[in-house]
Amino acid sequence: MRCIVSSPTLTDKVAKDICQDILSGELKPNQKLVVAELKEKYNVGASPIREALIQLSWIKYVKLEPQKGCWVAPISKTELYDLHESLNVVASVLLEKSIQQGNENWELNILTEFHKLSRFKFQGDNFNWKEWEERQEAFYLALFSGCFSKNMQEFLHDIIRQIKRYRQVSLNRYPKGFEEIFRIDEHEKIMKLTLDKDLDAAKHQLSTFISAMIKEIEPQIDAIEMA
Repeated sequence: MRCIVSSPTLTDKVAKDICQDILSGELKPNQKLVVAELKEKYNVGASPIREALIQLSWIKYVKLEPQKGCWVAPISKTELYDLHESLNVVASVLLEKSIQQGNENWELNILTEFHKLSRFKFQGDNFNWKEWEERQEAFYLALFSGCFSKNMQEFLHDIIRQIKRYRQVSLNRYPKGFEEIFRIDEHEKIMKLTLDKDLDAAKHQLSTFISAMIKEIEPQIDAIEMA
C-alpha cells in the first residue's frame, strides 16, 4: 500500500493560517485544537492539519501531548519574564559582536531597513500592525546581523517568535499602549548609537526599549491570567 503524505506546500499554508489565527486571537491561549474542527475551518484533510500542528509545536505556538491532544500554547508572566531576560542577554551579545565585526554592507542594511520602518506611519484605528511588526523585526534583525554566530542567531529568532505572540496578544487587547514605545525616534536612537559604535550607550538604549515593550505587555497577560 502506498503511503499518502500531504503536500509540503499545503502543510506550510495550513501552518501559516493557523499561526495567523493564533496571533490574531481567533485561536486563544489554552484553546483545544480538534482536528475535525480544524479540517472544516481550513477546508483541508486531516493529514495537513496534523502536520501543521507538529510544525507549530516546533516553534512553541502549539502544545502537543501524546494520547491527550493539542492546544494553543499557554501564556504566563513567568514565561514572559524568562523571555525578557533571554532576549536582553542574547540581543546584547549579538549587538556587541555586530558593532565589533560589522562591515559596510551591515551598515547599509541597517539604514535600508530603518528607512522602510520610518516610512510607515501610525494611522489611528486602521493602523496595519502586522506590516509594522514585519518592518520592525527586519530592522532589529539587521542590527544583529553584523556577526556570524549561527547558534545565537537561531536562539534569537526563537525568542523573537515567542515574544511576538505575547506582544500580539497584548496588541489585540490594547493596541494604543504601544504607540509611544514604538515611535520611530526610539528606533533611530538605537540605530545612531549602533552605527557610531557607541557600544555601552547602544546596549543601554536597546535594553531600555526591550524593558519598555515587556512592561507594556505585562498588564494584558495579568488580565488574561486573572480571567
